Amino acid sequence: MGDASGGNGIGAADASGSNPFAGLNRFDETVGAPPAPAPYDPLRLCVFTTIALITCVLGPIALAVFAGIAIAGYAKARRAGLLRSKCKLGDTRNVLAYLIVVEVLALVAIPFWVMLWAVMFAGIGA
Repeated sequence: MGDASGGNGIGAADASGSNPFAGLNRFDETVGAPPAPAPYDPLRLCVFTTIALITCVLGPIALAVFAGIAIAGYAKARRAGLLRSKCKLGDTRNVLAYLIVVEVLALVAIPFWVMLWAVMFAGIGA
């Protein structure tokens, strides 16, 4: 009752080893250390950078491809019963309308983008 730990003697270490709980807070080498938490993997940042690079190189062609894939995915999800998306637009009809507008604008921009590159390459060789 009157030990130095101020409690009932549990956890109190004495030199004689008479405390039955003295060895409970020790590391057991036979078990091994607990696994360290995995470090943060910024994979999304790498993915976003790659998508930005593809978009810079391929311009509206990449935008049309990505929008087409997204339209196919959202249309399939809507047919399967998805009515609300985690997208900020919420309703899948709004998301599909947005993606279709982006797809049409990208398809319209492709000829202008090709002409821009043709003019740039023609100017380099001249």
